[in-house]
Amino acid sequence: MKKFNIRKVLDGLTAVSSSSTATAQPGTPRENDVVQETLQSEHFQLCKTVRHGFPYQPSSMAFDPVQKILAIGTQTGALRLFGRAGVECYCQHESGAAVIQLQFLINEGALVSALADDSIHLWNLRQKIPAILHSLKFNRERITYCHLPFQSKWLYIGTERGNIHIVNVESFTLSGYVIMWNKAIELSTKTHPGPVVHISDNPMDEGKLLIGFECGVVVLWDLKSKKADYRYNYDEAIHSVAWHHEGKQFVCSHSDGTLTTWNVRAPAKAAQIITPHGRSCCRHTVVCACMCLKAHIVAPPVLEVRLAHEWQQRVVKYVLTMQAYPESGVQNNKGWVSVTVVSLHPSCVLTDSGLNPYPNPYPLTIHESPVTCCEYFADCPADLIPALYSVGSRQKRQGYSKKEWPVSGGNWGQNTQSYPEIIITGHADGSIKFWDASALMLQVLYKLKTAKVFERARGKEEKPNTDIVDEDPFAIQTLSWCPESRMLCVAGVSAHVIVYRFSKQEITTEVVQLLEVRMQCEFSDVDSPDPGGDQTPTLPTPGASSSPQESEPPTQPSTGSNSSDGPRDNIPCLQVRSSPLKQSPGYQVELVIQLVWVSGEPPQQITSLAINSSYGLVVFGNSNGLAVVDYLQKTLLLNMSLSELYSPSDPYQRQPRSPRKTRQPSGALCDSNDGSNTSEDRCKSPTSGSTSPCNSDDERKQKFIEKVKFKSRRFSKTVANDFVISSFFYLCAHSCHPDAKDNSFTRSRSSSVTSIDRESREAISSFYFCESFPRKGDSLVSPCLLVGTTQGSVMMVALSLPPGGDQRLQQPVGIASCGTMAQLKGGILTMALLDAAGTLLPPSYEPWYDPNASDEEKEKSRRRRPASPPSSQEGQDTQFAVLCSEKQAKVVAMPSQTRLYKHNITETSFVLRADVVQMAGTNCITCFCANGHIMTLSLPSLRPLLDVNYLPLTDMRIARTFCFSNLGQALYLTSPTEIQRITYSQETCDNLQEMLSELFTPVETPEAPNRGFFKGLFGGGAQSLDREDLFGETASGKASRSLAHHIPGPGSMEGMKGAASGVVGDLARARIALDERGQKLGELEERTAAMMASAESFSKHAHHMMLKYKDKKWYQL
Repeated sequence: MKKFNIRKVLDGLTAVSSSSTATAQPGTPRENDVVQETLQSEHFQLCKTVRHGFPYQPSSMAFDPVQKILAIGTQTGALRLFGRAGVECYCQHESGAAVIQLQFLINEGALVSALADDSIHLWNLRQKIPAILHSLKFNRERITYCHLPFQSKWLYIGTERGNIHIVNVESFTLSGYVIMWNKAIELSTKTHPGPVVHISDNPMDEGKLLIGFECGVVVLWDLKSKKADYRYNYDEAIHSVAWHHEGKQFVCSHSDGTLTTWNVRAPAKAAQIITPHGRSCCRHTVVCACMCLKAHIVAPPVLEVRLAHEWQQRVVKYVLTMQAYPESGVQNNKGWVSVTVVSLHPSCVLTDSGLNPYPNPYPLTIHESPVTCCEYFADCPADLIPALYSVGSRQKRQGYSKKEWPVSGGNWGQNTQSYPEIIITGHADGSIKFWDASALMLQVLYKLKTAKVFERARGKEEKPNTDIVDEDPFAIQTLSWCPESRMLCVAGVSAHVIVYRFSKQEITTEVVQLLEVRMQCEFSDVDSPDPGGDQTPTLPTPGASSSPQESEPPTQPSTGSNSSDGPRDNIPCLQVRSSPLKQSPGYQVELVIQLVWVSGEPPQQITSLAINSSYGLVVFGNSNGLAVVDYLQKTLLLNMSLSELYSPSDPYQRQPRSPRKTRQPSGALCDSNDGSNTSEDRCKSPTSGSTSPCNSDDERKQKFIEKVKFKSRRFSKTVANDFVISSFFYLCAHSCHPDAKDNSFTRSRSSSVTSIDRESREAISSFYFCESFPRKGDSLVSPCLLVGTTQGSVMMVALSLPPGGDQRLQQPVGIASCGTMAQLKGGILTMALLDAAGTLLPPSYEPWYDPNASDEEKEKSRRRRPASPPSSQEGQDTQFAVLCSEKQAKVVAMPSQTRLYKHNITETSFVLRADVVQMAGTNCITCFCANGHIMTLSLPSLRPLLDVNYLPLTDMRIARTFCFSNLGQALYLTSPTEIQRITYSQETCDNLQEMLSELFTPVETPEAPNRGFFKGLFGGGAQSLDREDLFGETASGKASRSLAHHIPGPGSMEGMKGAASGVVGDLARARIALDERGQKLGELEERTAAMMASAESFSKHAHHMMLKYKDKKWYQL
């Protein structure tokens, strides 16, 4: 019977509906007849792949010294596991409760996690995606501490009431053996000792259990006699306890910063009391060294206390010190592993015995400075990663340990992706990091510091008063990178642009090339037309405005006025370095462009940026207009306002209006956690202005925005920006939900200018260099520039380039505005160009050459890419322009500029990120909406292929860092310290299991070192304990059923049986039965082999006895 596929039916329906909305010009062939689309919904599936970075808000940590796996739990219920470089795994508890403690089952491939919701879970680490086998939820008591002895199946659980319960980790059932708090403390004590804060067994006697209570009482409990042997009292609260490896002493850390050392047999008084940092130190700065696993596998003396170092971070949260498992079986005092977790700037630092840090192989420095922008490039040139690594390897810092990285467990997965991937992150301190993201791994390649170009203020008194942001003036706002030519262009929050070239040679730049640009635009307060797509707006009367191009701005630093009598004028926000600049191999400064103050008005921040190496041009824009710079000639070619971009007869022309006198808040990414907006609160784009509030709320909204702008002068740029964006989300949410209690807004499509409209005037939102037809009806292609605005206008700018060689450096580049090509709803997000066959036409580029190499080498590699689309014949369209905005997507035929297809992406929300990507040998549009939906559209018919509600609760961090790439890859910053990578490719999802790394590897547990003949003779060795006789149901009875209830996990057999249902359930049950049968057969085979070995041993022993007594008489026996 042929399988029925509902997705193919939906594809047919959507194809019919989309084709019905397509209108073609007479004489032009239908696009579905010309372009054969191969993408179907079967090619798409959305799933998470891997998470990189340091765990956000860490709360617990554990280490398996045999498997050499490090586990970190967070306050949000996340679980991160690290092995060797490239081996990492992310898990999440469904409840989202904080992970208070982790315990490895040493060399068993299992992990126990205790959560703040009083539940414990057993994780199976023997599979690539760990799953929960068992869960146990306590009902009447709160869990405070857990302890699992080495090679034991009995887990000690301390509670807030001071009791200790014992759980069998194999069956996750409670034992009837309970240590009650009133039996542990002295009978004369009148107060409750508080929660249990520590549990550990004596390293030399497993029958002795050390119990620490919060009040400062420590009890040595005898498990066999069920009574307390000794009690140790101290006035300060206890935070941690650790044994000496000989089991005769232990040390406690207290809340006042003191360390008390106790002799086991002298409970009356502490043997030693020391205060390493004084009594005023933070309680988290002193944590005792952790004892180890078993009596014969011990750590160095725990009296050697590890304290936090003066790392770059400010506040130390806790320090955990543990011993690497001695594989050689020889005790030594080396191999300590110190893990330092810092509260403000989390990091993971591992040090050797000399306290020298190991070079960290994990990508844990993503948050070294807050991430402000992110870009993802898949299928890059093959020589890029080696080139970046070669220059980045010279940036390694000194002072690291020369020993091998101790966390080296796990195995890499099979690499089914052969293409290189690079992630670029921009940061608040002006740095840019290049990461190798190939094969689901992440490794830093190269770090660029853009702040070196500018002078730094040494103190607050030297800080210039021309900054438009109060903090992080060098923060990266946006960047444009050409992988083929390796040209990099960066825009910062201080209205500056830096152009970089890549070179493998070190140079010293005597004078940094500087170009100052004066951008201003005056508008009058008139109605803005409705960006309603196909509706023809009314024609306003054109107003005269002086072009900024008439007065050419200075190309050299000007002497601006900044006196107290007059407003600031012709002054940049940052001062370029005047001394010689030594530039190491890597990216080197080619040109610095700065926007200057104009008549007391600060420059508007740059909203869009693009660079083209083939043309030698850089273009950037903001709410004042756009500027085109020739970075080869170091000249300004065009400085045009938005009103001049519209032709005089353009129906979408904007009227001039007066400039604002308020300071523009920054547009950098915020790391604040104010993302409390629900999915309904994000129904409208902050760049659109079609909401008309009622008079009763107009004053309230205006006061709120003015309050935010006032705070932006005091707070950081990032905080101020999220206040403004959140205000738009808040106001727009009420406009979409008229039934709200305090809602008096109504949705309106009128053209009246509200207070929000006045605050969000039109700005440049996107650029795209291409070779196309500049004007309607042209028959020859030429270099062009597509310009998109926040009001949905797409305009064409024609470029006239001089010939190459010396003429390119001498003759100017011609630029002409060709008016509006199309109009869409919402701000333009992305633009692209396809040929007649539907193949993507990327911007032309110049192959990379070393600018500091010899002239002969330059000429060999410096060849312009021959990419000129064919000319158009009369009456035929040979190109398709793909346009995507916050609301809809359109495909326009070129050169007729006829709309072929239109698709309304969303009505109640808006698109945050859209890209035209390559997928399965063809192209498609990928969109990420504010309501959390991820969608893909085919090209050129704009047929919906994928629509998944992936992130229902989107915050601003995810919204601003979400980026798509080719071959079905995407990523976003899920927290201030973590990058989450996802895929929307069905092929990648099918191969994900093979690509993921393995955490567990079969390793034999090292044998105990020999303690010597005399220790064994005089009883100095460790004493074992049969816990099964003490804690089993036969000896201790059954525990109370109301104390806790067992929950089978999804990874256990019970959970799989419960989840199975219907026909699929029958198949799953059959598979489970087959697995169980195979497991039982395996166990039977193992038992048979053991019996055969035992029989063979008995046979040999009997034969030996027979030979021994064969020739002896009966009286000789």
